[in-house]
Amino acid sequence: MSDSKVYSPGSEFAKNAQIQGMSAYREIQEHAASDPAKFWAELASRELTWFEPFHQPLDWQPPFAKWFVGGKINACYNCVDRHLLAGRADKPALIWEGEPGDERVITYRELHRLVSRFATVLQNLGYKTGDRAVIYMPMVPELPIAMLACARLGIIHSVVFGGFSAEALRARIEDLDASIVITADGGWRRGKEVRLKPAVDTALHDLLGVKHVIVYRRTGSATELKDGRDFWWHDLERHLDDHASVAQAAEHCEAKDLDSEHPLYVLYTSGTTGKPKGILHTTAGYLLQTLMTMKWVFDLRDEDIFWCTADIGWVTGHSYIVYGPLAAGATVVMYEGAPDYPDFGRFWQIVEKRKVSIFYTSPTAIRALIRQGDRWPEAHDLSSLRLLGSVGEPINPAAWEWYHNVIGKQRCPIVDTWWQTETGSIMIAPAPGAVPLKPGSATLPLPGILADIVDSKGEPVGNNREGYLIVRHPWPSMVRNVWGDPKRFVEQYWSRVPGSYFTGDAARRDDDGYFWVLGRVDDVMNVSGHRLSTMEIESALVHHPAVAEAAVVGKPHEITGQAVCAFVTLKQGDWSREKLGDELRQWVGREIGAFARPEEIRFTDGLPKTRSGKIMRRLLREIVTTHAVTGDVTTLEDLTVIAKLSAQHDEE
Repeated sequence: MSDSKVYSPGSEFAKNAQIQGMSAYREIQEHAASDPAKFWAELASRELTWFEPFHQPLDWQPPFAKWFVGGKINACYNCVDRHLLAGRADKPALIWEGEPGDERVITYRELHRLVSRFATVLQNLGYKTGDRAVIYMPMVPELPIAMLACARLGIIHSVVFGGFSAEALRARIEDLDASIVITADGGWRRGKEVRLKPAVDTALHDLLGVKHVIVYRRTGSATELKDGRDFWWHDLERHLDDHASVAQAAEHCEAKDLDSEHPLYVLYTSGTTGKPKGILHTTAGYLLQTLMTMKWVFDLRDEDIFWCTADIGWVTGHSYIVYGPLAAGATVVMYEGAPDYPDFGRFWQIVEKRKVSIFYTSPTAIRALIRQGDRWPEAHDLSSLRLLGSVGEPINPAAWEWYHNVIGKQRCPIVDTWWQTETGSIMIAPAPGAVPLKPGSATLPLPGILADIVDSKGEPVGNNREGYLIVRHPWPSMVRNVWGDPKRFVEQYWSRVPGSYFTGDAARRDDDGYFWVLGRVDDVMNVSGHRLSTMEIESALVHHPAVAEAAVVGKPHEITGQAVCAFVTLKQGDWSREKLGDELRQWVGREIGAFARPEEIRFTDGLPKTRSGKIMRRLLREIVTTHAVTGDVTTLEDLTVIAKLSAQHDEE
C-alpha cells in the first residue's frame, strides 16, 4: 500500500493548537530523548499535585521500574479534589446518558461529594489501603465513583467488564484474592437488561474470601441479597445520614497519602491460552502519562467536551474516561449502551446533543457505522467536533478516509493511537496541528517514548522493512508486573529482546520515520517466502466499495506453506457473491501484488469480536486450520458468530 497520501494539519486547527508546528514538536521530542527520566520528572513536578515530593525520577532494575521514588500522592485527589481549588468546582465532570435516555450531569463538586461518601462506606465496612476490590458494573456514574473511592483509600481495584460470564468473573476474583465485590442488579444493552447480580452469586458460590457485595440499583429488577454479605448501595449511603456529624464527615473523607508506586489497579487481559493476565498499574507514573497524553494527543482545552466511547471495563475506559480526562479537569461524556440502539444514529445524536468536541472510538465501530451508510451521521449536526481519534487496532486507510470526510467534514485532524493495556496510555500518535497525517499510520512515538523496530535478533531493521515493535526505555505508565506471576511478566514482555519491552506487534517505519503498526506478530503470514501483514490485505479489501469489514488469516497450504484466507462482510446492497469473490481476489492483486491474492474468500454476516470490538483472528485461524475452536472465548461478544462460521466451514 502506498504511503504517499499525506494530510497536512488543517490551517484553522493548527493556528490554535497547543503545539505550534513540527519544529516545535521536534524540540520537545529531542529534549525528552536526551534524558527521558529527567524529562518525565520535570512534568511530574509541574503537572501533578504531590503530598510529598519525590527524590528520584526512576529506579530501573530491568525489567522492574519504580517511577518518582519517595513521592507521596493520591490519584483520586489529583482527579477530583484539586479541581475544586482551581476554579472547576461547578464545571461538569461527567455527562452521563443511559441507553433508555435517562441522564445525569455531575460537577466536580458533586463528584467529590459522591466519591467521599462512598469511600466512607468502604471504610465503615472495614476496608483499608492494600485491600482488593472487584468492580463488576454497567456504564453508570457509580462505576467511576467506585474506582475513585477505592483510589482515595488505596484499595486496589479491578474492573471486570459487565459482559463477562460468572466463570470469568470468579477467575479474576480468585486471582486477585479480592475481599469485596461492587456490582449492580443489571444494566441496559440494546434495549434488554443484562443481569449482573446473578452472575456474581454464581461466581461466589463456595468462594470464602469475599466478605461483602455492594449492589447498585440500576434496572430495578427483582434481586436476591444474601443476608450479612450483600447490601444495597443506597442503603449503605442512607445510613451515613442517620447522624448529622457522620454525614458531614462522610462528605470530606480524606484522601490517603500513598507511595508513588502504590498499586492503583489490576486489569485482566485474556491470553490465547492459560489463565488471564493481571496487568498491574501503579499510581503516579500512570496518572502522569494519561494526563500528558490528554494534552499532547487530544490538544485538550478547558472548554472541550470529551467522549471516549469505550467501556470502562477495558483499559481505554480506565485511561480515557476516568483517570486521564479527570486528572486534566476535563468534561467527560459517558454512555451506557450500544451504538446501534435504538438505531445507528445514536452516536451522532449524542455528539449533537452534548456538543462533543473530541470523539475517540474504535476502527471496529467506524467500520460498522460505514456499513449502514452516510445517512445516519448526515442527519445530525456534527459541527461541534474539532478532533477525532481512533483506538484499539490499526485503522485501515479506507475507514480513515470515511471518518475524515463524513464525520470530520475534512476539518478535524484524526489521531490514530497505538498503545496497549500493558503500556497504560498512548505511546504512538500524532500531535494534532503539528504532525502531518498519513491514513493508516499512527505516525510518531510521543515524547519520552523510545520505540524501535527490530528483527528476530533484536537488531534494528531500517526503514521500509517489517519487524517487531519494541520500546527501549521504561516509561511512567508501563505495566509493573503480572499480578502474582513475575515469571510470566519477564518471559512474555522482557525476554525476547533483552533490556527492551516486546510489544508482540509487527510494524514498519517509512522514510519519514512514521510507524505503521501491522497488528499482532501472530497476524503475519508467510506465503511462498513473502511475509504478508493481515492488516495490509484487510485494508485493500475494505477499500473495495462492496466490503464493510474483512479479517484475514493464514491457512495451511502444501505448496506455499500458508495461503491467504479472507472473511468478508458486505455493505448493504445487491451483490453477487460468486462474482464478487473473483473480483476481490483480483482487486487485492492490483492493490498489493499477485502474491497477496487470497486463495479463499468467505462471505459472512458477522466476524468474531471481543466485547471491546477487536476482531478475534485467532478463532478464525482455528476454524481454517483445525476446523474447531478450542481456545479461550470468554471475551467473545457473540458466540453464535463462531457457530455459524464453523457450520459454514463444515458445509464447504
